[in-house]
Amino acid sequence: MKADIHPDYREVVFHDLSCDFKFITRSTINTRETTEFEGKTYPLVKIEVSSQSHPFYTGKHKIVDTAGRVEKFRQKFGSVGSKTQVAAG
Repeated sequence: MKADIHPDYREVVFHDLSCDFKFITRSTINTRETTEFEGKTYPLVKIEVSSQSHPFYTGKHKIVDTAGRVEKFRQKFGSVGSKTQVAAG
């Protein structure tokens, strides 16, 4: 193996911003931010969806309303088509 050609493989904290969930895994991703987690400093990667917030894993459907699109959809289709529960919040 050649020296100095592989990226730095290290522990990184991923932060799910939608539900404030953090977890540590190993990655080669480059990041400028760091965070304190369980008494140590780690590189920080902010993400929008993880297993803690994804409807497939939670069984709940979160709706993010942007400019009334969800309301237009509900008026057009009603409650037909959604098999997951709508999350309150």
